[in-house]
Amino acid sequence: MLNLLQILIFLILGLSLQRLLRSPDKLAAWLNQLLISVILPALALRYLPRVELSLQLLLPVSVAYISFYLSWFLFSQVGKWRGWPRSVTGSLIITSGLANTSFVGIPVLQALYGADAVKIALLIDQAGSFILVSTLAIIVASIYAAGKKRKRDIAGKILRFPPFIFFNLALVLNLVGWTATGWVDELLAWIALALTPVALTAVGLQIKINLEAISNRFLWYGLGYKLLLIPLVTWIFLGPLVGVEGLMLKVPVMEMAMAPMITGSIIAISHDLEPKLASLLVGIGIPLSFLTLGGWYYFLEFGG
Repeated sequence: MLNLLQILIFLILGLSLQRLLRSPDKLAAWLNQLLISVILPALALRYLPRVELSLQLLLPVSVAYISFYLSWFLFSQVGKWRGWPRSVTGSLIITSGLANTSFVGIPVLQALYGADAVKIALLIDQAGSFILVSTLAIIVASIYAAGKKRKRDIAGKILRFPPFIFFNLALVLNLVGWTATGWVDELLAWIALALTPVALTAVGLQIKINLEAISNRFLWYGLGYKLLLIPLVTWIFLGPLVGVEGLMLKVPVMEMAMAPMITGSIIAISHDLEPKLASLLVGIGIPLSFLTLGGWYYFLEFGG
């Protein structure tokens, strides 16, 4: 459970630095750039070449894509109907559509279900969440960031996005059977270890927790979708509709019930899609998810 403790420590560190520093926004911007340019590419190179590509991945991995596409459809339609600012719609699609399937999800599932659950969780994270955050999240961010000028440059933005470049390189390495070894693997592992501290410190630097922020209806729309609706949709799809049982049902439901993905919020923030909202969705979502996860665990064990 050390990973869970890290989450709390570095979130608090970011909140503390926000009060101590004269220009916390500059540090947050620098940390966001470090994540996008160095840490996420290192994660792709270390983990994606090790993923076993097979048809058996499709069912548990598909729930990550269902979550993102449903978020895109739901928030875009409601946003048009209610006249929301495009930046709000884009922030909700990205941040609520992506689950924290690794840095919260994996340690929680390991504690609840053991090593067999971690194997399934890794597939959902690497073949689902990581691909989505490297591709579709960038498309959505580009569409909603600043209107027509950015829309014409969507392809260029994706092709220049460092995680996407290294994601494709990692896929090629997977196909040719190469995985990092020796000092290269050690270096990538050290860089990857920085993800949770850097990302959560950056999020903490940008969270503005006050009565006005907590009463923001968009925050609760996003968390309602992430913590309640999409886990329910996942359970209905895999359980009653498809007939999946055991860990192949429990792990995907619990993964989709995790708080919003930190990296998704970083992408929303870097595209100026309501940075305060994106930060709050993670900063409030992570501690709140521990309560809702307890409810989902009880439901899956005794009521589902």
